[in-house]
Amino acid sequence: MLFTCNPRSHAASRPASRKVVKRGARSFAVDLHCHVHTPAADELAKQSAQPGADPMARYGNVRTRDHQNKLRADLDRKLTSIEQRLADMDKMGIDVQAISTSPLQYYYAVEPDLGRQTSRAINERLAEIRDSHPERFVALGTVPLQAPELAVAELEYCMKKLGFRGIEISTNVNGVDLSDPRFEAVFAKAEALGAVIFLHPLGFTDTRRLNEHFLTNVIGNPLDTTVALSHIVFGGVLERHPKLKFVAAHGGGFLAHYPARMDHAYRVRPECHDHIKRPPTYYMKKIYFDTVVFSHAQLEHLVKLWGADHVVIGTDYPYDMGYYKPVDFVNDVKSLTRAQKDAIIGGNATKLLKLKPRRKN
Repeated sequence: MLFTCNPRSHAASRPASRKVVKRGARSFAVDLHCHVHTPAADELAKQSAQPGADPMARYGNVRTRDHQNKLRADLDRKLTSIEQRLADMDKMGIDVQAISTSPLQYYYAVEPDLGRQTSRAINERLAEIRDSHPERFVALGTVPLQAPELAVAELEYCMKKLGFRGIEISTNVNGVDLSDPRFEAVFAKAEALGAVIFLHPLGFTDTRRLNEHFLTNVIGNPLDTTVALSHIVFGGVLERHPKLKFVAAHGGGFLAHYPARMDHAYRVRPECHDHIKRPPTYYMKKIYFDTVVFSHAQLEHLVKLWGADHVVIGTDYPYDMGYYKPVDFVNDVKSLTRAQKDAIIGGNATKLLKLKPRRKN
């Protein structure tokens, strides 16, 4: 049986260059956490009258920045080359990637209309990659969240015109938390359109204590996801929009592994009842978590807390903080059943992304 990613109609008419088949007992594998860089958007962003700080500064001190620069050529090739990506997917045993932009290209700090332009450039590039191999790729777009009305319009364009499966967003927008009322229209539209929301951080908002040892990524990324999910839950985003499908990167940060404190606070603190009617874990169970946790024990803990049906493969391709044996990683967990492994490796993402099986000719 083949799988089609059902891209926009003009691309669907083209013959696919590769066939994706479930071979023998091997699980169909879908990577929901992988990135693309769009140089054209960088050029557009240079027009900003008030450019944001160099994103590399988010990664700490001079030593860290120097090391990042050494990785640049290899990263650039993997972030931009379709053929390199396909070869690496084959090595990793990945059948389909849900590609999304590099977090360095959120561009939330630029002027709203320029943010619209950079988002459109990125989304058209994601569509181009998807269209080039429609049985290997689906796409999660980006939207200019600094201007929610423009973000709603771009979300509609992504879903209705480009045939995307959702969007990727950061864990905050210029320091504003996602439960802020200004984002209600975006979440309402995402819910109405059935858009998956991939939640991916870009370091932590306050890096004063995280400059050394790459801590702004090592601790900062999961910490910002922890804060974001806390606001999404306690701020009532999932109370107001119960059908939203969030996928949280890096195993959901620290919150996904320590939810009991949230429920305890809900029992004893009145502030925790302002926007929700049920214990926080009720809403957390609606969230999906990726497998970028590096430890079988951590993966087992995710499954134990949230269920195998709410865990999906992620690689964080092509960054060095990624994990590139994702199928083996899941298969090597002895406590999981075959059905649970198949669900995590590809079954859950297939449902989330609405991949449609079709008969082989």
